[in-house]
Amino acid sequence: MDLVIVVARVALSLAAVLGLLVFLQRRITRGSKRRMRKASPLEVVARTGVGSKASVVVVDVDGRRFVLGVTEQNINVLHSGERTPVVDPSTTDDEFQRVLADAAFDAEPAAAAAPDDLPTRASVKRANPPALAGSGSILSRETWRATAAFLRQDR
Repeated sequence: MDLVIVVARVALSLAAVLGLLVFLQRRITRGSKRRMRKASPLEVVARTGVGSKASVVVVDVDGRRFVLGVTEQNINVLHSGERTPVVDPSTTDDEFQRVLADAAFDAEPAAAAAPDDLPTRASVKRANPPALAGSGSILSRETWRATAAFLRQDR
């Protein structure tokens, strides 16, 4: 009989300690997530895969929007500009057309090159010497430094 009481007390004490640990862990991680969200000026808006190992990512950084091409080897800025306001879906067609015209890109489509103007494979190889192994990798420290420097340019 005494053994049953001792086992019950140990089980109850263990349950209380485990419950306290779970409560504290949830409380601590919830607080750190809030702090991290407020401290991060970077927000990933959308991500779309365009291949097995390539994607296009839309990122907001301090009020600026970047469209990035991401592969295993490189991260390229495809387009950048000011973040456009979200349009209310209940707006009229005229208002939608006005907002669309305000947000339109200023760039004109590139003119198609004549076949004689296209570079040959040999000239491209000579013009672009091979990069060092690992340069431009997403794991490369230089890639991240260059990205950070680029993002700090407009501040």
